Amino acid sequence: MKATASRLPWYFAPVTVIVAGCLVAIVNFGVRSSFGLFTGPISEAHAWPREIFSFAMALQNLLWGIATPVAGMLADRYGAARVVMVGALFYCAGTLMMAFTDTPLLFNIGGGILVGVGVAMSSFGIVMAALGRIVPPERRSWAFGIATASGSMGQFIFAPLGAALISAYGWQTALVILSCSTLLIVAFALPLMVQNSSGSKVQSGEADMNMRQAIGMAFGQKSYVLLVSGFFVCGFQLAFITVHLPPYLAEHGISKEFAGIAMGAIGLFNVVGSYVSGIIGGRGEKRVPLSMIYILRSIIVAAFVLLPITPLTTIVFTASMGLLWLSTVPLTMGLVTVMFGTRYMATLYGFVFLSHQIGSFLGVWLGGRLYDQFGTYDPVWWLGVALGVFAALVHLPIRERRDERFAAA
Repeated sequence: MKATASRLPWYFAPVTVIVAGCLVAIVNFGVRSSFGLFTGPISEAHAWPREIFSFAMALQNLLWGIATPVAGMLADRYGAARVVMVGALFYCAGTLMMAFTDTPLLFNIGGGILVGVGVAMSSFGIVMAALGRIVPPERRSWAFGIATASGSMGQFIFAPLGAALISAYGWQTALVILSCSTLLIVAFALPLMVQNSSGSKVQSGEADMNMRQAIGMAFGQKSYVLLVSGFFVCGFQLAFITVHLPPYLAEHGISKEFAGIAMGAIGLFNVVGSYVSGIIGGRGEKRVPLSMIYILRSIIVAAFVLLPITPLTTIVFTASMGLLWLSTVPLTMGLVTVMFGTRYMATLYGFVFLSHQIGSFLGVWLGGRLYDQFGTYDPVWWLGVALGVFAALVHLPIRERRDERFAAA
């Protein structure tokens, strides 16, 4: 086995694969994290109510969730690289359509469906599944933290970049530039080709079963259902903030340039939060830290809404939320691998993530819908607070141990 590993070219070495996976995550997460900055400019340019843009972004999140289990199945069967590369092409085409369409239907097809499918196929969930097979069990949570932190670095890079591009060239040219940048994913995914010949082989210590059996057994376990339910809340909270925080800040006199910096702060601080979360997940229980993350989110959101909205409170809010932003991901994916192993990791995490994206759809859509109805975002802010408490409670009964049916006899 060591001799085989030593014959691998440098671009298939584990370190190279990890770096490549992180670069994919940076671009994948970074580009879409800037879309909230286009809410106002696109709505004003087409004279649309805010709900139209919100629905397209909500549809994007929903399609991202629906396509993720399918992308996971394809990656588990055929390898991550091919799936990621095709996803980049969808991502690019959808972002271009956002720039040049002027009807709600075509905007929903481009920004909603095509981008949603593209993001799903090139997302860090697919990347982390590939990484999970090349690192030992005691290092998996750390690897998941590294990949998640990379996505956060993408937000730190692309959110201020998106704001700068809009200011310098206008929203349409900014979207064209961002669409071209998604094609970098194709090049970054090349080292992941090493996974293509070993997508779903039986791993040591894991039971031999087909994909349908694995899915059925997972949903028959109470802990998995609780994990799926809790991750719904994560999607609701994060998607609402990503799309609606910039216009919320604009209403309170915060410039779009400062909003871009504030959104970038989420990504910067989440680099720290995700990495630390990965380390914590590798050293002990994962369910308790998950519960604490959701409780802290609720406290931070409540304080932000109750206090005056100033540049200082905005930065404190985004930095605090950044520490907790994607720190749920390494712990959640770690729980999936603890309970079910790595063979069908992309598929089973895909269903957990589908719940996340259903929450994202509701968070984004309700943000626009209720804003148009009440003229304020407050109802959705407080709904997010209540859901955070719910998520904290449902994670506590989860049992962190391997399902015996997934362990080799």
